Amino acid sequence: MADKSAYVEVFGCLQNEADGEALRGVLRGMGYAFTPAAADADLVVLVSCAVREKAEQRLYGRLGSLARGGKPGRVVAVCGCAPQLPAARDTIRRSYPHVNLLFAPGEIASLPALLSALTASGERLFTPIGAQAPPETAAPPPLRAAGPKANVSVMTGCNNACSYCVVPRARGPERSRSPERIEEEVRALVADGYTEIWLLGQNVCSYAFGFPALLRRLAAIDGRFALRFMTSHPKDTGEELFRVMASCEKVAPFLHLPVQSGSDNMLRAMNRGYTREEYLGTVRLARAHVPALNLTSDIIVGFPGESEEDFCATLSLLEEVRFNHLFTFLYSPRSGTPAAALPCGLSAAEKKGRFARLLDAQKRLESA
Repeated sequence: MADKSAYVEVFGCLQNEADGEALRGVLRGMGYAFTPAAADADLVVLVSCAVREKAEQRLYGRLGSLARGGKPGRVVAVCGCAPQLPAARDTIRRSYPHVNLLFAPGEIASLPALLSALTASGERLFTPIGAQAPPETAAPPPLRAAGPKANVSVMTGCNNACSYCVVPRARGPERSRSPERIEEEVRALVADGYTEIWLLGQNVCSYAFGFPALLRRLAAIDGRFALRFMTSHPKDTGEELFRVMASCEKVAPFLHLPVQSGSDNMLRAMNRGYTREEYLGTVRLARAHVPALNLTSDIIVGFPGESEEDFCATLSLLEEVRFNHLFTFLYSPRSGTPAAALPCGLSAAEKKGRFARLLDAQKRLESA
């Protein structure tokens, strides 16, 4: 296999970045070398994101470019969220016949067997939605880029039912790794010189074995390093976590706490599971324990039914909270979600206008 080359490209979130690192580790274990150009690769693997329309369109654009040229016999594979969604699977099946393999994020450790099955059959292989590697499948360590930062997945999946989100279908229910395995991995990373460890999960604070306890356990490891984590759901974030953040020097004073909207009407429609005042109470509690907290958040503009009053409630939330940074998104309907069936009521121009107002408000607050 030494003469075989692979190209891995990652779209989307930090969890996808971690999956890309895991894929590179598996491919290195198979003897693949890595090339910076897809045109020179025998195997191309795209780790896809389908949480938002723009991310999905980027994937399709990349697949379209891969249809033009490439090495003879090249295999094109897609992992990540898109293969887990029926609409995306159908689009890839119909429109991109050069895609040979679709597989689930939970099958990364099974990639050698999948490639062998693909070669043996000579036909396209689309594994079932939600497939997982067999429990006994051992995976080599991830292949990470050089530098201070390392991603560590502590859990994956989502048990929430936000009305706009495909993550529960794309990633499945929540599954947590054992604290022993996580500690072993972090100890090895610290020994290798990594100084910034990111603990990842779709809802990291709902870690099954107690996320504050995990933070304390990892913070007790000898060495010079900082622990950060994301993403936190407000309903799972509370005083025990903030006490750990305040008392453990190695836990960075950073919290990414997506709010999505400042309007109770929109929060109910989004099925977020908290009110505006409950969110503000969580922020006040966090800052009481961690005064130097670096607080970031996500906000969606133009959700179906959003009135001017609802939008102004979001602007007033920015004034009250004063986030250090925001990740802002125009709502895009995702096939199969409850929100996709709701009438929008806003034109594209109105949504873009509100988006610009939101950006202007946050820019003003950040520069104040």
